[in-house]
Amino acid sequence: MPNIALVDDDRNILTSVSIALEAEGYQVDTYTDGQAAIQGFDIRKPDLAIFDIKMPRMDGMELLRRVRQDSEMPVIFLTSKDDEIDELFGLKMGADDFITKPFSQRLLVERVKTILKRAQPHDPNQPSRVSEGDMVLDRHGLVMDTERHTCSWNGKNVVLTVTEFLILHSLAQRPGVVKSRNALMDAAYEDQVYVDDRTIDSHIKRLRKKFKAVDSDFEMIETLYGVGYRFKEAG
Repeated sequence: MPNIALVDDDRNILTSVSIALEAEGYQVDTYTDGQAAIQGFDIRKPDLAIFDIKMPRMDGMELLRRVRQDSEMPVIFLTSKDDEIDELFGLKMGADDFITKPFSQRLLVERVKTILKRAQPHDPNQPSRVSEGDMVLDRHGLVMDTERHTCSWNGKNVVLTVTEFLILHSLAQRPGVVKSRNALMDAAYEDQVYVDDRTIDSHIKRLRKKFKAVDSDFEMIETLYGVGYRFKEAG
């Protein structure tokens, strides 16, 4: 099974998350700061890493910068604050997802599974159970490749977290159809993982901001107050 590196200065998180990941069969190496992690990675390279952002000696951002000098391993950030600057900066540096503390361990485990599956190299000799057309969604300038987890708008790349990708993909599959917050929760989170309405609203806000960064006229995600959201049909 894959090896997971968990880097956090909170020993309670190290213990509880390690137990949850090991219960799924993963091997887990734990570190209390970024400097210790760098040294440990020289001994055994992880298949995926989970970094806290705020740590002594070396924070998560600096640790990611060092890792990206010679590795493309997937990285999930744990953050105790809802800070868009940290998220955007981290994504540009190559983070794969952000999970805000306090978090559901089930959610973290499912994100680990999703990202590891996405990172696996595709075997061309293995027959695919879905066609290429099923893996690439193209809607009025929006192109989403579910196998490569890439997204672009009018030819310009837009970097999304796993959660943002799943929410947008759910909306864009059926333009004009309203999706309630509960429906979007079901699309983005596993069963029995509870998130409140404001979490979905926050993801939608960030999606709009990211698309407006590449196109100031982007208005494809519409709000129907009291009902939910929809991806706009072509006019």
